Amino acid sequence: ALRPPHARIFVNDRVDVALAAGADGTHLGGRSLSVSETRALVGPAISIGISVHDSPGVAAASRDGAEYAFVGTLFETPTHGGRAGQGSTVVTEVAGRADGLPLVGIGGVTPGRVSEVIRAGGYGVAAIRGVWNAGDPARAVGEYLSALERASPGGAEIAE
Repeated sequence: ALRPPHARIFVNDRVDVALAAGADGTHLGGRSLSVSETRALVGPAISIGISVHDSPGVAAASRDGAEYAFVGTLFETPTHGGRAGQGSTVVTEVAGRADGLPLVGIGGVTPGRVSEVIRAGGYGVAAIRGVWNAGDPARAVGEYLSALERASPGGAEIAE
């Protein structure tokens, strides 16, 4: 498949598929191998990111060599129905233990909440339902990108 030179492909929760597909990285969830176990399997071949929910999680991710961490769930989302989000303040709370690890806010983040996440210390945001469930996904991505540019000109990224 063709992809733009700046595009990076990450496979969620399947290190084997990431390696077989020649992906740039893998994203580990709560039931995945640890960052250190994954790194032992893949060596320096691919980037590794992980989802965290608190300061001990981000400290472990940083210590074990993750290259970024998704932090959340920030706001209420159907994925975690019935649970209130932690709010963007969790990004600020975990940033002190991140040791420079880029933090990406996830969970109910809308374009209108992007600046809040960036102000809290986020490097970027992850959007799943906000893009997949949009009537016009390309337009939705554009709205997130515009919000990121306004929040931190030239500094943030969006993870899809």
